[in-house]
Amino acid sequence: MSEQTSTAPEGYTTVAPWVVTDDTGAFLHFVTQAFDGEELGRVSTDDGLIGHAEIRVGDTILLAFDRHADWPTMPSLLRVFVADADKAFSRAVAAGGHVVTALADDAFGRRGGRVKDPFGNIWWVVSCVEDVSENEMWKRLQEPVYADAMRVAQETLDAELSGRQHGRSSAPVRATS
Repeated sequence: MSEQTSTAPEGYTTVAPWVVTDDTGAFLHFVTQAFDGEELGRVSTDDGLIGHAEIRVGDTILLAFDRHADWPTMPSLLRVFVADADKAFSRAVAAGGHVVTALADDAFGRRGGRVKDPFGNIWWVVSCVEDVSENEMWKRLQEPVYADAMRVAQETLDAELSGRQHGRSSAPVRATS
């Protein structure tokens, strides 16, 4: 494996997520309330929109701007690692999000769930609760509680994104060399 160095400026990650919303000011407020976001700045434009905004969540700077009326709606899917998934999940719901996937423990040693924010973005709110080896993860995926958690996670996301009442799921398959 080659050593990777960052080409990003100090304080930024190599890949930066962008979120386009119909109300970036309200989006920044949601992120502040739900995930302890720290707004770094915003630039308004002469048409009354926010043309650029930045908010730090943990070690990531999330970029955002307002959508023009003739642009398509572009919801984002974002995973946010937090110290306490239950607490952050509750805060996201209290800030106006609605539950897509209820909190559950997974085979990967994580606890998480999904919340859709008022702007159509889906946040996967996750805490790492234990280190799990790859072999243990595959063993767990055969256990009903973890297999069911994976199925529910797939079905709830598919239902939310497709608009169908019942989402689809498919069991994970271990790749062989």
